[in-house]
Amino acid sequence: MSPQVKTILLAVDFSEAAQYLAEYATLFAKGLEARLLVLYVSPSMNRYASLYVPTENIKALVEQILEGANRVMGEFMAERFLGVAAEGRVEYGYAPEKILETARKASADLIIMGTHGRRGVDRIPFGSVAEKVVKTAKIPVLTVRPA
Repeated sequence: MSPQVKTILLAVDFSEAAQYLAEYATLFAKGLEARLLVLYVSPSMNRYASLYVPTENIKALVEQILEGANRVMGEFMAERFLGVAAEGRVEYGYAPEKILETARKASADLIIMGTHGRRGVDRIPFGSVAEKVVKTAKIPVLTVRPA
């Protein structure tokens, strides 16, 4: 039995590289006749709660971030996915977990995501969302290093 790809999850961060990733994802979606689920994960603000920032301030900031992210997602979707069945979604939390959770819930068959290509010391403080997803995903993950 050959693998079938019906749903592709594209994880984006709205950086300049997101356009490049969108082109790859569109190519795959069209070629495989698959639908795209485009996901942006807004980072969790929980770590700031321990810095004595009032909870209501954190909640207000999160609401503003999500509102902005949803607006940017709408623009991103309208500009980049013509001729492809695509849906944009914004989530909040720890990116590797949310990407894997969303892929599972959507029954995705493939994850496409970028890698910043950091190596050595540059990578240590940031960790790598792509690396964590690749190591724990139960479906194929295509990582694309932007040109």
